[in-house]
Amino acid sequence: MNPITLRLLNQQLICPLFNTPVEVVDYMGAMQAQEYRMMRWAVAMRTRKPSAEAFKKAFDSGKIIRLHLQRGTWQLVAATDYWAWLALCAPKAIAMTKGWMSSNKVVITEEELMRIRDILVRTAADKGSATKEDFIQSLAEKDVRMDAHRLSYHIRMAEFAGIICSGKLLPGKVTYALVTDRVGAPVQIDRDEALMRFAYKYFQSHQPATLEDFVWWSGLNITDCRRGMALLGKTIHLEKWDGRDFYLTDDGRTRGFRKGKYLLIPPYDEYLIGYKSRDIVLAPEHKHKAYNNNGIFQPVIIHDGRVCGNWSPFKDTCQVEFFTGEHDRDIHEEWTTYMRFQTR
Repeated sequence: MNPITLRLLNQQLICPLFNTPVEVVDYMGAMQAQEYRMMRWAVAMRTRKPSAEAFKKAFDSGKIIRLHLQRGTWQLVAATDYWAWLALCAPKAIAMTKGWMSSNKVVITEEELMRIRDILVRTAADKGSATKEDFIQSLAEKDVRMDAHRLSYHIRMAEFAGIICSGKLLPGKVTYALVTDRVGAPVQIDRDEALMRFAYKYFQSHQPATLEDFVWWSGLNITDCRRGMALLGKTIHLEKWDGRDFYLTDDGRTRGFRKGKYLLIPPYDEYLIGYKSRDIVLAPEHKHKAYNNNGIFQPVIIHDGRVCGNWSPFKDTCQVEFFTGEHDRDIHEEWTTYMRFQTR
């Protein structure tokens, strides 16, 4: 087993199988979306013809939803998975958020929560897609003043309750809309079925991966993760590599590697953040170049699947810095693809 090749293939980073952003997000299960601008490239680079306009169309139509979900962080999910994933992940995310509130000495009563939520709902309904500034203005009109930090807690709790989610895509501002308008009415799903789907989508898109990888990515407890994997039955199997247990789906991709390929990976991409076993593709001595202990991830270059440098996404020209020795610096093919994606 070559875990690097398999991860590249199954993450759709080489020889991608999909034509649309919706197909990618649905296949991946959930994708980290911490960086509002770069989440578009994270999805698009996994399609055959990366297009910013195609991503915007899918996002604006509500087929792709962005919300705080796993580990209390921003995720992209397919609208078809929204209610199932929310039911699985929201309880843990709520507990985590309340822990942060407690450590920051923020107390929000149930009365305040409902009162502010009503204003958020009315504003989102009126605006269609409301910005945080719209919320602040609506609160001010009701003689409610609060700092941005406290408002963020209210927004998150409304997200976890299935009330608001992402609105239309703006260049640099996050918007919020009513879930009923974007996704539709709540859909009930059996918890075991949801766990099985959640586990399958993770392993099909991230394989080979360990149990610890799945626990980290999902934000669920280890009992739920084991349950989801057990429900997959014989469709998932174990292989050992470097003394560790990795799991793969029986229908995983194994062919299509292109040797010598450079890729410009955005910050917070699933290629790194989706695992605890990042040492497979990132040498420990270079870890600080890719992410720090505070959870800040940098844009990185990978060559044949291994992290080898950093790049600058918001420059007009290709600016790279390698940290693993001499490299062929002709990575303009990938840079051209990235620049073309922005105009398509």
